[in-house]
Amino acid sequence: MAELLYAEDPEPCEPGPAGPLFVPVRPGPAGCVARLFRTPVGGRTAVAFTTPRLLSAALGPRQPWIRLSEPALRSLAEPLGVRQVTVDPRLAAQPVGPPRTATVPRDPDPETDPAPHPAGARRTTGPTEPLVGALTTRNG
Repeated sequence: MAELLYAEDPEPCEPGPAGPLFVPVRPGPAGCVARLFRTPVGGRTAVAFTTPRLLSAALGPRQPWIRLSEPALRSLAEPLGVRQVTVDPRLAAQPVGPPRTATVPRDPDPETDPAPHPAGARRTTGPTEPLVGALTTRNG
């Protein structure tokens, strides 16, 4: 009886949730393909969610998904060299909004700028032209 009390219980290599998961997909050549993401340190990971609500909160309401078990998702990602599966991630990104506008000084205009400027000098005050930038994202 003492042997049973002190025997080690087998532990799974990686604990995972029970039941099918909601896996984000994108269109592919033969149907849909699981989307792969990058971790904060740059590693590749497959991503899955336990509810459609969590998936929509992280990736938006129009993100298509399929239901897969964790072992099925692992078997799809492993041939691509992806060994990590992240369940219910909290995606951290800057909110996407209207483009920011920055100002860039213009070269002096002799007709509107009466003060002479040394050759190659740029005006740092006065009228400016807007410089518009946009955020981009990359998957995979």
